Amino acid sequence: MILLRHGQSEFNLHFGVTRRDPGIIDPRLTRLGHEQADAAAEALAAEGITRIIASPYTRALQTAHPIARLLGLPVVIEPLIRERYAYACDIGSPCSVLSREWPDHDFSHLDDVWWPDREESESSILGRAARFRESLAAREDWAETLVVSHWGFILSMTGRSVMNGQWLRCDPSQPGPESLTWQA
Repeated sequence: MILLRHGQSEFNLHFGVTRRDPGIIDPRLTRLGHEQADAAAEALAAEGITRIIASPYTRALQTAHPIARLLGLPVVIEPLIRERYAYACDIGSPCSVLSREWPDHDFSHLDDVWWPDREESESSILGRAARFRESLAAREDWAETLVVSHWGFILSMTGRSVMNGQWLRCDPSQPGPESLTWQA
């Protein structure tokens, strides 16, 4: 599978300068973030992607959009690949709002409030990553699957820290990291 971190969000822009939570809930992409999403679409166009899975956070949906449009593929919404709940940006938009903003996506399998209400432990996010890894490894099309996710989830899948708009390949049949270092 290919793991793609969403483009730069309003949160990333402010946090990168101050190293403080700016309090932005479910941030959107910045202009640079949209450029990163467009660049990822161009770079990934020839990678044989047949399936796109995205986190329900707006920044991930906005990143997946140009890729899905270019490849003519639907986006499967999967809350299992959401970010680790640690900052205001990890409060999502209710499913009812997402359904209005993204009418071409199916959110019917999500609760209206689909994100957790407290910071997620390392063992919890590693467990989510392991469950996702296992479910994807059972599919024949895992090598052609693009997963649009977040820094913490990708770290939990691979042990690697990636920048906004950066992507890497991951074999879900291989074990993930046993522990994490939470530094960007």
